[in-house]
Amino acid sequence: MWVKLCCLLLYFLALFVLARVFEAVAWYESGFLATQLVDPVALSFRKLRTILECRGLGHSGLPEKKDVRELVEKSGDLMEGELYSALKEEEASESVSSTNFSGEMHFYELVEDTKDGIWLVQVIANDRSPLVGKVHWEKMVKKVSRFGIRTGTFNCSSDPRYCKRRGWLKSTLIMSVPQTSTSKGKVMLKEYSGRRIEVEHIFKWITAHAASRIKTIYNSEHLKEEWNKSDQYRVKIYLFANLDQPPAFFSALSVKFTGRVEFIFVNVENWDNKSYMAEIGIYKTPSYILRTPEGIYRYGNNTGEFISLRAMDSFLRSLQPEVNDLFVLSLVLVNLMAWMDLFITQGATIKRFVVLISTLGTYNSLLIISWLPVLGFLQLPYLDSFYEYSLKLFRYSNTTTLASWVRADWMFYSSHPALFLSTYLGHGLLIDYFEKKRRRNNNADEVNANNLEWLSSLWDWYTSYLFHPIASFQHFPFDSDWDEDPDLFLERLAFPDLWLHPLIPTDYIKNLPMWRFKCLGAHSDEEMLETFPDSESDSDSENKEVFSSDREASEDDELSAFHKCSEAERRCGAEPCPCANRFCHPEPRGRKERSYGSCSSAGDMEPDWSAWPPEMLHCTECVVCLENFASGCLLMGLPCGHVFHHSCIVMWLAGGRHCCPVCRWASYKKKQPYTHPQPLSSDPPS
Repeated sequence: MWVKLCCLLLYFLALFVLARVFEAVAWYESGFLATQLVDPVALSFRKLRTILECRGLGHSGLPEKKDVRELVEKSGDLMEGELYSALKEEEASESVSSTNFSGEMHFYELVEDTKDGIWLVQVIANDRSPLVGKVHWEKMVKKVSRFGIRTGTFNCSSDPRYCKRRGWLKSTLIMSVPQTSTSKGKVMLKEYSGRRIEVEHIFKWITAHAASRIKTIYNSEHLKEEWNKSDQYRVKIYLFANLDQPPAFFSALSVKFTGRVEFIFVNVENWDNKSYMAEIGIYKTPSYILRTPEGIYRYGNNTGEFISLRAMDSFLRSLQPEVNDLFVLSLVLVNLMAWMDLFITQGATIKRFVVLISTLGTYNSLLIISWLPVLGFLQLPYLDSFYEYSLKLFRYSNTTTLASWVRADWMFYSSHPALFLSTYLGHGLLIDYFEKKRRRNNNADEVNANNLEWLSSLWDWYTSYLFHPIASFQHFPFDSDWDEDPDLFLERLAFPDLWLHPLIPTDYIKNLPMWRFKCLGAHSDEEMLETFPDSESDSDSENKEVFSSDREASEDDELSAFHKCSEAERRCGAEPCPCANRFCHPEPRGRKERSYGSCSSAGDMEPDWSAWPPEMLHCTECVVCLENFASGCLLMGLPCGHVFHHSCIVMWLAGGRHCCPVCRWASYKKKQPYTHPQPLSSDPPS
């Protein structure tokens, strides 16, 4: 996670440097910067009209270029960046979609229940033609959409009862605007009553109703009273201008930031005394002044602060964000960070996408889960002071020059999505190159693995954990026996009763107790050879042969009995079977066992039980190979207490039979250790 976060920060740093390079190239080629002011006198009539349309000022009654230029100057300073954005937006012939309402509930959900937006709806009555024709309606939709005004069409034929109840008996235009200045307030519907249905006249009607929500100041006394008043609004933005009404983008923003920012329009057209404006630091008009508890901020002096809806919207969002804004920002950052896994992960292409999907699901789930308690805490009344301090921190940090650069870069890259995606892809390919170069020295097989090999390993992993539950007795590694032997899957198919046996790694075998078998008073091999004569009598040979045949018959009986017992006790951890005592028997030390293997051949010598671990059962025979323990052989004990030859029991356990051959107790599960009973006293009772 930290690696992906560092990669994302490097990407943002690269975007910042790239934006500065673009500014330097533009300055070198054209000789101006985006923040440089433009003289409206040098612009053509078409460019001036484009600027007015982007700001939302009507110009239908201004046929002269001089009047249009003066209106541009009255609405605010013009920068090269704003002019470039306005011309680019006009050239882009993107069709804006309009909503078609299906009935009353659809209309109520989108229009009447929306508290922070403006809607323009064309109502078409039954058996009537629309008030605005198709061509004019498309122009109207495109014109108002740049100010965040949503449009729709309601055909009364889909719900005639609702139209009759509303009184929509003829085709008309309906505009919805929030009625109060509080967040989530009521919505009022206004019907267009004008006779002229031209686009400009309808737009004037819309802007007039939107501007009526903005508090307007006409004299200095009213300004002084409003400036010194303290109310619920912590952030206020003033527009000092010589205009009849504020621009449409200013009115649209007042609706969008209802309850967060108060918009005030100061009309200085007929002011004779402007001394109070000089007292509060306003020396020129038009001016956009942001007043916060921390001080006064003049909008338009830093990079990217244009007189447009998009620029001022991003500026106000950074100063007074909503919880939804922070959630969307965190969602974008988390997904950008998760997509870095596509380039950091090495190996097959399918593996990259599988890891990417897993990372996206994990990160988004964690994000949503982490936001739930945050939303709950924000509802507590005790956190009001924390919320205010957080907003103050936002206001301090986002009124700096660095923050203005970041906002300008955000608007630039969001208006050029192809450039944003190509730089992200290039950054990811660089990460992939360096990561592949780093891992090639460590694990070449992982880097060079193809899709088929990775899918095969994924199938092995999936089937191993699908058909074999993980043992919960100890913490074992996730390596599967199937990685070493793929034929084990086919062997499991032949024995359906073994599907539910736990898949246990064999690492625990090295932790089992091991020791050497010793006898009391045992001699060396040379001494043993000298003890026995070179030749034996015929009677001794016959006795040995008889004893050997009897022993083989006895061993066959014991082995068959053992297999019958093990067949009855298939599951590990079952109670020891009765035949177990035939092989290993906990007898007192004072009692001699029935056989001591090689120790008995040396002259009835007893095994050295002191070398045995205390929890092990005393025995002299391995039930796996059915051979007696020879002096000096390596033994291994299981948690149940039974003892075997080291090589025999290791081969038994490594074959997948993780239980004792005698009692079927799990070889990886601890058992209560056996305590040897004390020998009984030989004194007769009194």
